[in-house]
Amino acid sequence: MVSKTAESSEKVSKCPFRGNRVGGALGTAPQITDWWPNRLQVELLHQNPPMANPIPEVDYTKAFKSLNYEAFKSDVKKLLTDSQDWWPADYGNYGPLMVRLAWHAAGTYRIADGRGGAGTGMQRFAPTNSWDDNGNLDKARRLLWPVKQKYGVQISWGDLLIMAGNCALEIMGFKTFGFGGGRVDTWEPDRGIYFGSEFWDGKKVGEVARSNGNGNGSHPGEMVTRTQRWEGEAGTAASDLENPLGASHQGLIYVHPEGPKRDGDAAAAAHDIRETFARMAMNDEETVALIAGGHAFGKSHGMVDGSKVGPAPEGAPISAMGMGWKNSEGTGFAEYAMTSGLEGAWTPNPTKWDNDYLENLFKYDWEMTKSPSGGIQYKPADSSAPKTPDAHKDGQMNELMMLATDVALKVDPSYRKICERFLADFDYFSDCFARAWFKLTHRDMGPKVRYLGPEVPAEDLIWQDPIPPVDHELINDADVASLKQTILGTGHSVSELVSAAWSSASNYRDSDKRGGANGARVRLDPQRNWAVNRPDELAKVLNSLEKVQQDFNGAQSGNKKVSLADLIVLGGCAAVEKAAKDAGVSVTVPFTPGRADVGQDQTDVESFEWLQPVADGFRNYQRDDVEFKVAPERIFLDRAHLLTLTAPSGLF
Repeated sequence: MVSKTAESSEKVSKCPFRGNRVGGALGTAPQITDWWPNRLQVELLHQNPPMANPIPEVDYTKAFKSLNYEAFKSDVKKLLTDSQDWWPADYGNYGPLMVRLAWHAAGTYRIADGRGGAGTGMQRFAPTNSWDDNGNLDKARRLLWPVKQKYGVQISWGDLLIMAGNCALEIMGFKTFGFGGGRVDTWEPDRGIYFGSEFWDGKKVGEVARSNGNGNGSHPGEMVTRTQRWEGEAGTAASDLENPLGASHQGLIYVHPEGPKRDGDAAAAAHDIRETFARMAMNDEETVALIAGGHAFGKSHGMVDGSKVGPAPEGAPISAMGMGWKNSEGTGFAEYAMTSGLEGAWTPNPTKWDNDYLENLFKYDWEMTKSPSGGIQYKPADSSAPKTPDAHKDGQMNELMMLATDVALKVDPSYRKICERFLADFDYFSDCFARAWFKLTHRDMGPKVRYLGPEVPAEDLIWQDPIPPVDHELINDADVASLKQTILGTGHSVSELVSAAWSSASNYRDSDKRGGANGARVRLDPQRNWAVNRPDELAKVLNSLEKVQQDFNGAQSGNKKVSLADLIVLGGCAAVEKAAKDAGVSVTVPFTPGRADVGQDQTDVESFEWLQPVADGFRNYQRDDVEFKVAPERIFLDRAHLLTLTAPSGLF
């Protein structure tokens, strides 16, 4: 028994700031944001500072071009069938594991703010490296480490993760659409990205607190925020998923495989699938192609009770060296592997590209059952259904398995119709999966001109926001000076010209390299009608600039031309210089020509609608029809971050 005196002494001797937060470790609390939660976190504009870059002198484009591409691919493919004793490959083939690795690296992409995706190798960092959905992918990255060591800075982690997925598909008999390198890794996690407000402890998927419960399993009594689908997104039903999130649950890439309420409800799962895949920029056909194509390979792992599995990498002791989910049952791997809690393969040939997944899904009825660890899944109701080989026990045959999210493709009318077409035309299905996989793994990379390597497809795809190459001589300094005077002579105010230029350029986001002034899409649907762009005023400025363009181009005897995209930006530059001059200050705003103009047919109206600002502190604008759980000033800070502005350039 401790005396009151001793107890008082113990309290006095303890650090008063110890243990005030989850985890309670010394030095973890309280933070500045605990004391002053409303402070503007300007430090978010200074992530990945150059002085912290471990390899600051590397020109990645130059390094990648020096890569022996064929030797590199050959090394990756050899690795995939070289099973390691410390983490034995299912069926002797790491192909399915690497498909999942690439998919989950790319699948965090969300169209609302362009964040996520594989483009920066972010899967290496918290929190995504420790999400439930990424269980045991730390082993997949460790398996790739010898290749990364061999090629060093010639291949980024972002490129390596996606190439591993492509090589995996190829060795299993699938013809991919192509590959573009050029992903440049960050060297620290994105501390500003919003993954949702619900609690997640690193061991179990967070409870749903990102919806209003209209179909996706929100639990009664939880504090939720009602949100609506952004204008222009696919479909007509109101969304009940919080903006700008993409996944239905904290800690998942897309949806819960057991259904939103973890009760095997396939129809409810279809609702979540449609919403989350739309948030990842996929339509119904692309969604079905990805699910059916991805589940042609591999298996789920759920042989062990979850209590036997240790913490994820970020929660594991430092002695674990970045490895998590240590399983104390049996060997902890192979037949004892535990990842999703669901168990079994989808097809009789889990390392071969075929149409068995869809054929069996539709040929047989499926009844609800439980995995060895208690997860809700489905098994064939017909005992005559084909079996699948055990991944590690020679000669053992197991029942096929389907998830609630698989059965969803059968019960949802739209998905079912697409599946039936894929069943009738395997070549068409293969092409759809190839294109959808390419989109999934390259969606966040921006314009195709950024792609590197010999496997970049020649075809321009609408989701790449194509811009035609400049095919004319650019204007020179004398032309720039003359055009500035002509633009100022149109009679438009400084405010009008600056507003038009800002409207054209400021929807750029560095997260997925979309938007911006190149292309002059501000004159096209949907951007020309956004309220934040002052449509009536904008139309008048654009009409004047189009007349300036016509007069200038018509007066040229050679191949010299000026694009409207360049003129819009130049008008803003001229206006800023005039404003400074009127205030008694002489400044020259730098200008570089070379932008091109695009047409409406080169603009995906639906996806560009997502670039419409929700809040723009630079223009004192906030939309009332889209609700966020974060303050407007935080959204303003996020906008500055997406524009790659530092605190001095963005806030002052």
